[in-house]
Amino acid sequence: MVHITRIEHFNAAHKLYNPRWSKEENEAIFGKCANENWHGHNFVLHVTIAGNPSIDTGFVYDVKKLSIIIKDFVIEKLDHKNLNIDVDFMTGKICSIENLVIGIWEQLAPQLPSSVQLYSLKLYETPKIYVEYFGK
Repeated sequence: MVHITRIEHFNAAHKLYNPRWSKEENEAIFGKCANENWHGHNFVLHVTIAGNPSIDTGFVYDVKKLSIIIKDFVIEKLDHKNLNIDVDFMTGKICSIENLVIGIWEQLAPQLPSSVQLYSLKLYETPKIYVEYFGK
């Protein structure tokens, strides 16, 4: 089994807040990230797939096709958007990086052919903070 990773970027705004809590409770838990006027990040997404190289091409999967899938099903939905308002798969969820990476997985996994599997996602919110997700 070979793993190959494609890296993409997107910019998005969000705020962290729980609508069941008061403004004071949100600020106590989420600090500046609960700013009512939002804040933004330059996200970096690593998409790793796994499979066996094709006898015909030597590829696990054509990375150009992978890039198109990522752009069509993730980047177009997230880039320069407000994650709390504009992104359908984040509706009703707290817009944490943890929930975001799960939502991205749910967008990508069904789009890949059966010859490969989505192995992991690594999503950087800042150069110092990232999450990794390997599916359920």
